[in-house]
Amino acid sequence: MFRFATPFWLITFFLIPAAIYYRHKKEMRPVMRMSCLTQVKALKRPVALKLKWLIPALKLTALCLMIIAMARPQWGTRRTDILTEGINIILAVDLSESMAALDFKKNNKIVNRLEAVKGVVHDFISKREGDRIGMVVFGEHAYTQLPLTRDYAAIGFVLDRLQIGAAGRSTAIGDAVGISLKRLEDIKSKSNIIILLTDGRSNSGELAPETATEIAAQKKVKIYTIGVGTRGKVPFRVKGVFGERTVYQRVDIDEETLNKIADKTGGLYFRAENLDGLQQIYDTIGEMERTQVKVKTFAEYNELYIWFLAPALGLLGIWIVLINTRFLSVP
Repeated sequence: MFRFATPFWLITFFLIPAAIYYRHKKEMRPVMRMSCLTQVKALKRPVALKLKWLIPALKLTALCLMIIAMARPQWGTRRTDILTEGINIILAVDLSESMAALDFKKNNKIVNRLEAVKGVVHDFISKREGDRIGMVVFGEHAYTQLPLTRDYAAIGFVLDRLQIGAAGRSTAIGDAVGISLKRLEDIKSKSNIIILLTDGRSNSGELAPETATEIAAQKKVKIYTIGVGTRGKVPFRVKGVFGERTVYQRVDIDEETLNKIADKTGGLYFRAENLDGLQQIYDTIGEMERTQVKVKTFAEYNELYIWFLAPALGLLGIWIVLINTRFLSVP
């Protein structure tokens, strides 16, 4: 990267136009009064006189190069190392069919629950620094979508491609917690958390939510649970013989179980009924689980001022020789 070590010297560039104006104004004053210039105009201008403009040009160029040299241009490399380990975060996202409910509004447009979650999680990821983030998705089954990584671009890429029903129609909360705990064992960290988002009731899977919660508590893994969706009946788009139509169904969130999971592991339970509420929940979790990142910077620069100072001195030397020989001025 390129930089100036003492850039305040560049301010003197603003003084050059004023100096040129003052010099030009001074030269415009007549030094010899003549009644008529007709005879003088007939004289042929010598080559030296035609090249007289080079004298101030040499001095001005030398001055500009000296100013740049004093600003100390440098070219080098800079490396930043993150010294802290960060925390491990697993995002467990429900992909069951109930996530297709159209009860969220984004940019004045009705969207399903998963689309609302994607945007908020994207924003959450962008605010993390130094943390490892992994992703587990669940429905009837639970599986790892992405192991722990600091490649936040890869996380966003995978997040955008999540589809409702990809893990089955039901909801296996216990299995989701179990797989998340397994992923947290891949890379050791002083702090491990799971953010579990669901809109239903655990009705599938091999591992009961209570058992998974006991294991998480023993491993000192904090679980934040989020129940997403409005209360009462919600609209769904379904395909029928005569095309798509809207039907209303009730989706019950097992808030009691989600509360117990969060309370047992030292986390918190949140209920998100709209996009603003969901955004606020992730912001709250982000502030509570903030990593104090320590950064160490190494920089190595090569001085480039000699490439400006050497030609400046050369031009200045030529200027001195010319004004004292061929272009000598007599007061």
